[in-house]
Amino acid sequence: MTRARFIAAASTLLLVAGCAQTVEGTAIPAASFTGSGGQEFTELLTECDAVSDEQIAETTGADAIERGFFGAICRWDLVGSAGTVKVTFNWFESGTLAAERAADEKMNYTVTDTTVQGRKAIQAQRPNDAASCGVSAGADRDGIFGWWVQYQPDVAHPDPCQAAAKLADLTLNLSR
Repeated sequence: MTRARFIAAASTLLLVAGCAQTVEGTAIPAASFTGSGGQEFTELLTECDAVSDEQIAETTGADAIERGFFGAICRWDLVGSAGTVKVTFNWFESGTLAAERAADEKMNYTVTDTTVQGRKAIQAQRPNDAASCGVSAGADRDGIFGWWVQYQPDVAHPDPCQAAAKLADLTLNLSR
């Protein structure tokens, strides 16, 4: 037998042996996946409504709000006495604070431990940027969520970290 035929025969034998394994469990269609928390994706994108537009505007000191992109990350553009404010909300169902911290630190952000309603959280700020800040915390179910508030740097503005922390607090306020 030539070497090429031997390799082909051995490869076929390995392929057949590998496909002959029995897998335990019940097969379910991929579309019926319900995630680790057992929740179906029936409320897809409603996480962008975790805090009302009015609460976002009040928290950031804005007078007008416009909803922007809604998907895995939700964005709002606001206008008020502090000029334009950009607000971003994210919710990662399988995210962790450790992964969020690692990503922030990789971008050289200043990361500080904090809490939101007694839950571990982190606050992140870009170097030399007092106009923006983010707060990420453990979600009420699975994963993590985060708020990022960015004011115009050349206009007097409220503390973006306080605004991000307040939005995080409102997100976990289950008594609303």
